[in-house]
Amino acid sequence: MRYSDYDESSVRVRPNKKGSRPRTKDRPAHEQAVIGRIITVDRGRYTAIVDEDTATERIVIAARARELRRQAIVPGDLVGLVGDTSGKPDTLARLVRIEQRSTLLRRSADDTDATERVVVANVDKLVIVVAAANPEPRTGFVDRALVAAYDAGIQPVLCVTKADVKDPAEFLTHYEGLDFPVVISRTTAAEASGIDARSADGSSARLDAGALAELEQILSGCVSVVLGHSGVGKSTLVNALTGSTRATGHVNAVTGRGRHTSSNALALRLGDTPGSWLIDTPGIRSFGLGLVDPDNILAAFEDLAEIATGCPRGCTHAAGEAGCALEAWAAESEGSQAANRLASYRRLVTTEETTHEKELGAQ
Repeated sequence: MRYSDYDESSVRVRPNKKGSRPRTKDRPAHEQAVIGRIITVDRGRYTAIVDEDTATERIVIAARARELRRQAIVPGDLVGLVGDTSGKPDTLARLVRIEQRSTLLRRSADDTDATERVVVANVDKLVIVVAAANPEPRTGFVDRALVAAYDAGIQPVLCVTKADVKDPAEFLTHYEGLDFPVVISRTTAAEASGIDARSADGSSARLDAGALAELEQILSGCVSVVLGHSGVGKSTLVNALTGSTRATGHVNAVTGRGRHTSSNALALRLGDTPGSWLIDTPGIRSFGLGLVDPDNILAAFEDLAEIATGCPRGCTHAAGEAGCALEAWAAESEGSQAANRLASYRRLVTTEETTHEKELGAQ
C-alpha cells in the first residue's frame, strides 16, 4: 500500500485516560454569554432561569465547563451561559462563568475544618425556622445560624412554629438584645384541619394566616434561604409561601426528631414581586464555623462596632476586658437593653470560638 493511500482517519490514537490538556492557558472571555440564575443543582446538571421577569424568560439546563470543575456552583448563583440557551427540550448549554457574588452563606464540616462548603449565594435574608416544641428549639442551632448570617452580611429572620403547643417566650429571651424580625405562628385547631403534615402530638407546623402574611411582607423583593431542623415545618412553610408541593415529613414520636424530606436545594419564586425568591435547603447535619471572621460578627452590630472604635488595640471585648469601651458603655447605659445587646454579641462570639458545641448535630 502506498503512502498516499493513508489519511488522518487511518491513524488510531489511544485517548489519554486523564483527559486532554488545554492547548493554552488563555481561556475565552465569553463576552456574549447570557446571564442566568441557578435555581437547582442535580447530578452535574445546573438548572438556570434566563431573562428573568421578561417576556423571554425560560429555563435552561447546563453543564459546567471544565475550567470550573473545582468551583462550587449553588442555587442563587448568577452564571454566564453559552451554546444552546434556547431552553428547548433536550438542549444543553455550557456554564462558563460565575458572576461576582454579593453574599455567600457557607459552612465547614466542623469548627476546626478550614474547607469551605458553600450553601447558597446572593441571598439577602436567612429565615431560621424552629419549633416551639416537638422538636424542642435549640439555642445552639439558632446561634450558629446567626453567626453564619452575620459573617456573610445576610439579614436573619427567626420564625417560630407550633407556638400553639408551647409558649416560646422563654426561648425568645435569649435574643432580646438582637435586632432582627421574629415571626411567631400560633395555629388554631380550625386552621390546622385538613393539613397533611402533622407532628407526633397532632399539632400542625403550618403557619397561621397572620404569620404567613407577615413573612411574605418581610421577604418580598428579596432572595431568601430557609434553614431549619427536619420536623419544624420548613418544607410546609416553603409550600405555603410559594405554592409548591415539596414533600413534607413527620416527627418521630420516640426520638423527637424529624425526617429529611428535601434532598437538594431549590429556589422557588415567591409571589409576584420581581426578584423575590425563596431557597429551600435540605437538612444540614453539621454547621461548622471554622471559616467565620469574628470581626464580621461585630460589624453586624453597627452600634457596638461604632463604640468599639474606642477600645484599645487587640481588645477581645470579653467580660472584664481592661479598657473595653463596650464594657463601659453597658455599665453607663440606663436600663437592661444595652447589657442584653452586649451579652448577645458575646454569646455569638463564644459560639464561634467553641469547637465542641455542635447542637445542629444529627436531626
